[in-house]
Amino acid sequence: MKLSEGPRYNSTRITTATTTVVKSGTGTLHGFFINVAVAATITFNDAIGTKWVLPASFPVGCYVGIDAGFAGKIEVVTAGASDITILWL
Repeated sequence: MKLSEGPRYNSTRITTATTTVVKSGTGTLHGFFINVAVAATITFNDAIGTKWVLPASFPVGCYVGIDAGFAGKIEVVTAGASDITILWL
């Protein structure tokens, strides 16, 4: 029996308080890892508006799976110093 491979996700690491356009155009946000304790809120937006706002309370090493489609862009706004890795297609 041959196991099929799933999609190979792209990754973007964000380590500062910034606004990052992770992907332009339509895409899928697979999820994200918390690499270091999150110091402030993290907001996920697309071209339509805000999708999620996450509080500054996720533990280190936490993975959050989302698998949601985005229209126009995948944008991540980190309000404070954070270290997260975004997985996307």
